Amino acid sequence: MEPIIEEGDLFDFLKRSRYPDLVKAKTQMSRWDCYSPEVRHRIELKCRRKHYDTLLIEKKKFDSIIEVCEDNLDIPMYICSTPGGVFLFNLFWVEPDWEINRRNPATTRFHNGCRVEKEVAYLNIKEATIL
Repeated sequence: MEPIIEEGDLFDFLKRSRYPDLVKAKTQMSRWDCYSPEVRHRIELKCRRKHYDTLLIEKKKFDSIIEVCEDNLDIPMYICSTPGGVFLFNLFWVEPDWEINRRNPATTRFHNGCRVEKEVAYLNIKEATIL
């Protein structure tokens, strides 16, 4: 399988291979990227151009998807692709160790190179389901 480096390609891969009913969030600024009504998975997608054994998740993103899932009785999923594969985490099953990271850009999607302080955790791919 070729590495998936764009979220649209990751969405298409998931729709073909795991979630045939997958739908995108209504807005680009949603607290989650896509949803499977059949299994009630509310999903955050990330694509990394480099492989890492631990995958970064922001606390703000984690907290917001947990909150919306608790409100709607859904399951929060984090799916991240790297050149080493596609990794799925059920966020109800992880216990993140949060830390302050000052090395991250403000955003990658809109190419803002300013560095900002973010509270993040690193999820070990050994704890993921490999898709």
